[in-house]
Amino acid sequence: MKIYLVIGTVSAMLAVILGAFAAHGLKNQLSEQLLAVFQTGVQYQMYHSLGLILLVLTAQFMPSAQLVWSAGFMSAGIVLFSGSLYLLAITGIKWFGPVTPIGGLCFIIAWGLFIFAAFKGLKL
Repeated sequence: MKIYLVIGTVSAMLAVILGAFAAHGLKNQLSEQLLAVFQTGVQYQMYHSLGLILLVLTAQFMPSAQLVWSAGFMSAGIVLFSGSLYLLAITGIKWFGPVTPIGGLCFIIAWGLFIFAAFKGLKL
C-alpha cells in the first residue's frame, strides 16, 4: 500500500498545480465551458487523491484485500476520469469524452470496495 500513499500525495500535489495552471494559464486560452471541464477534472482528482490517502491510512489498522483493490481502482479512476477531462479540455478532441465514464465507474467500484471493507472490518 506504500505505493498508493505516494500516488495519492503526488496526485494531490498535481491537482493543486493543475488548478493553479487552469486559473492563471488557461483562463484566456480556453472557453468558459472547456475551462469548467478542466476544473471538474481538478476537483475530482483532489477528492480521490484524498480518498486514496484515506484508504492507505485505513489499511494500516484494518488490512484488507478489498482496500488494496479499492486503491487500484481509485488510482485508475484518477487517470481515466481526470486525465480524459484534461485532454478533452486542452485538445478539444471529443474522443476523450467516452473515456470519462470508465474512470467514473472505477471511482464507484473503489468506493464500493471501501464500504465493503469497512463493514467487513467493523467489530460490533
